[in-house]
Amino acid sequence: MRAFIAIFVLVAVVYADIYFEEKFLDDSWEKNWVYSEHPGKEFGKFVLSHGKFWNDPENDKGIQTSQDARFYALSKKFKPFSNKDKPLVVQFTVKHEQNIDCGGGYVKVFDCSLDQKDMHGETPYLLMFGPDICGPGTKRVHVIFNYKGKNLLINKDIRCKDDQYTHLYTLIVNPDNTYQVLIDNEVAESGSLEADWDFLPPKKIKDPSQTKPEDWDDRSTIPDPEDKKPEDWDKPELISDPEANKPEDWDEEMDGEWEAPMVDNPDFKGEWKPKQIDNPNYKGPWIHPEIDNPEYTPDSELYKKDEVCAIGFDLWQVKSGTIFDNVLITDDPEAAKKFGDDVWKPTLEGEKKMKEAQDEEERKKADKEASENLTEDSNDVDEDDEAEEEDSTAGDVEEHDEL
Repeated sequence: MRAFIAIFVLVAVVYADIYFEEKFLDDSWEKNWVYSEHPGKEFGKFVLSHGKFWNDPENDKGIQTSQDARFYALSKKFKPFSNKDKPLVVQFTVKHEQNIDCGGGYVKVFDCSLDQKDMHGETPYLLMFGPDICGPGTKRVHVIFNYKGKNLLINKDIRCKDDQYTHLYTLIVNPDNTYQVLIDNEVAESGSLEADWDFLPPKKIKDPSQTKPEDWDDRSTIPDPEDKKPEDWDKPELISDPEANKPEDWDEEMDGEWEAPMVDNPDFKGEWKPKQIDNPNYKGPWIHPEIDNPEYTPDSELYKKDEVCAIGFDLWQVKSGTIFDNVLITDDPEAAKKFGDDVWKPTLEGEKKMKEAQDEEERKKADKEASENLTEDSNDVDEDDEAEEEDSTAGDVEEHDEL
């Protein structure tokens, strides 16, 4: 049975359509990707790098943002395709090794109308997907679809990774109008496109011809009409301190008339309210009747993109250093998963191992420097003590000679 499953997965991967793949293994990417030259923006440059810690120095190379406080706009076109009746899978890796404080880590997917040299933040796109971090309040995965000219954000909050290691982000859009968002090959969110985005107006709306009847009582409890406030209820909140005494040196001509300080009144009971009893006329909450929304029209092809033709990085970063890599667009989730397991997983494991070794080396270096500084301080103290002893001895000799 296991052999059959393995063969099935292998066949599925073999027959997967890989529409686009980029691993940034060498400098050739610079000839194939196009920088935007949109006026009015200060754009930064990407550089090829595996970062400060890695698993394989060649395989783990990606393009890294290299300048702080810059916009980045880079794109590449490929052979157009439609995902009609097929899944659409967009996948890539992100490494925020700079401990990013504020900046995007997402990709945008376009149709063939993209003017690559004029790409900017307002350029229409088909979808936007990936992590976005800005301070402690924004650490989310964006999933935005363009539908009939409007950019629609997902109605759920998907938290992204915010450490310094490489992470794998995968978006799967299925032809049955369902989706999955995976982080590191684990499902972070899933559901239906219609339920989790405002593609369509609601199926049902409140009946505008119906209103709550005037005699509808939705109060579950009411004040007891027979409950009366006790005659001795009202007491002041503050009273003069009965234990206070006028100071002996109090001069009324100079200080005015003496008054005792105010303290909390132990007999104060607050505002009186009658006790609550069950409402005999309670009918429960009134529910507004609903009717079919005349403006609702189902769409069985919310998932469909007629022409997918380009992918790009269009983002802003305060602190540079993010590395993008392993970009993949396919119609097969299993192929994407295998790609992630084969390429991304060893990278993460190797990065952690190297980073831990680097941190340990830094710790040892810091401990050594601290120890050396402590020794120097101790030697300085010893030298000062010796000098003081010599001065003291010299004084004794001089006194003896005088004697």
